[in-house]
Amino acid sequence: MSFFKRLIVNGAYYINTSDAYQKKKTFFYNLLENDTYSYKKYFDLVMITLVFISVAILIREVKSHVNDYLLVFNNIIISIIFLIEYLLRLWISSSVTQVIINQSENDDLLGKKFNLLRAFAEIVRIKFQYIRSFRAIIDLLAVIPFFHQFRLLRIFILFRVFKLFRYARSLQMFISILATKKFEFLTIMIFALIVIAISSILIYVMEANNPNSPIDTLYEAVYWSIVTISTVGYGDITAVTDAGRFVAMGVIIAGIAVLAFTTSIVVSAFTEKIDDIKVTKSIDDLEKLKNIYIICGYENISKEVAKILVGANNKVIVLDEDAQRAKNALEDGLSAFNYDPGSVESYKKLRIDIDTQVKAVLCLRESDVENVYTILTVRSIHKEVFILSLLMNEIHRKKMSFAGANEILYTKQLVGMIAREFVGQPVAFEVIHALMSEYSNIDIEEIVVTQRMLNNFVMVKELNNAKYRVVLLGIYKKNTKRFFFNPLDDSILEEGDFLLVVGNSVFIKEFEKYLYKKTIV
Repeated sequence: MSFFKRLIVNGAYYINTSDAYQKKKTFFYNLLENDTYSYKKYFDLVMITLVFISVAILIREVKSHVNDYLLVFNNIIISIIFLIEYLLRLWISSSVTQVIINQSENDDLLGKKFNLLRAFAEIVRIKFQYIRSFRAIIDLLAVIPFFHQFRLLRIFILFRVFKLFRYARSLQMFISILATKKFEFLTIMIFALIVIAISSILIYVMEANNPNSPIDTLYEAVYWSIVTISTVGYGDITAVTDAGRFVAMGVIIAGIAVLAFTTSIVVSAFTEKIDDIKVTKSIDDLEKLKNIYIICGYENISKEVAKILVGANNKVIVLDEDAQRAKNALEDGLSAFNYDPGSVESYKKLRIDIDTQVKAVLCLRESDVENVYTILTVRSIHKEVFILSLLMNEIHRKKMSFAGANEILYTKQLVGMIAREFVGQPVAFEVIHALMSEYSNIDIEEIVVTQRMLNNFVMVKELNNAKYRVVLLGIYKKNTKRFFFNPLDDSILEEGDFLLVVGNSVFIKEFEKYLYKKTIV
């Protein structure tokens, strides 16, 4: 690998593992895209204000003189702000460094030289995919008034109004609900266009040669048809012949049918999404709560626990992947969500800050396997939150302790606090049991040992995988072409070896990042 290519790859690894860089990128992502971020609403308010200022100045400029400073503010300052926003959105839309790293690792795996041109082509493809998206095009058009010397281009200020759809969540929800009925709306639109086309031609043929008729051109006929089918009835253009009036009656009836069908489609769309709207409103209300108890699963024991907690004026949230159990919790007056407590996505949807809002997570499913994976999921999100788990079978106690439960409640015996520590390598049965379960967040992955990794780690004991709750199942040695199960701590790592690891997918990702983090560029 040439010095220039090596420099690019090393730089990509350095940036990708830099906490300062990742914090900055995460900050701007939250500010621009994350609706759950507390400061995003203030940013959206500022941008909406700038949009209204731009439009107000454009309207004022039509017939009145506008202060030169206001014109500079509108055409240059606001445009620069929108340009910076556009560039930031382009930056956070994808990771350039990750593309370079993936290409480098793939080439290393295949024994090839790093293909910089292919990595560059992939970066261009990903970025262009964002640039041609509808929202990105609107953002770009909103920047065009920056070229204020071209007076005609000032009309593009109107495109800034469309940016309101990006900042207003209610508008986004409204559009997303209507989008579920695209086929129905398309059908109604085609029907309306056919009626307009036929009625325009008919009214033109019947009225154009009458000197008393205001319809003299085909354009006026089309205008009349659109006004009539919409049942607006301006009265500025009307049919004067009997045949024309007969056509008008047919268009009016068709217009009523179009409006009736359109209204029914809109009502149907909102009716189908009413439950989702209620869930969204409930999630919004959660942001204001403190000291929340999250109950995972709503079965016999959890019902009694929920009653006790609610009776003591505690705030309780129930998560259950079973729709009927979640419905039962709602009927019992609890805040319940039909989400899988063993999925990271469920907690992302809730938009809860576990660090400041959650007092404890109670894993009360009457299944040890499901409780274990719920514990693993919660621990992957937050390392310190208090977790209490129900234990149905004593043989699963170690699994729960290893997963990170603070307290384990046996159905036949109350057990004290359990010290959390690494209890040794699990046997193959435990690994297979985890992999064959239905929970997709437990993975088995191969990590190739590169020279970059060897700069930091030489022996197995130095990997520190236990800290990341990742199990090293074995090592495949490239030179001997043999697999070593449960390798000894003093086993030597060599370039090209494969580490076979098992664990929560989030933990594995963090562990792999750690293997490269200490590298000095």
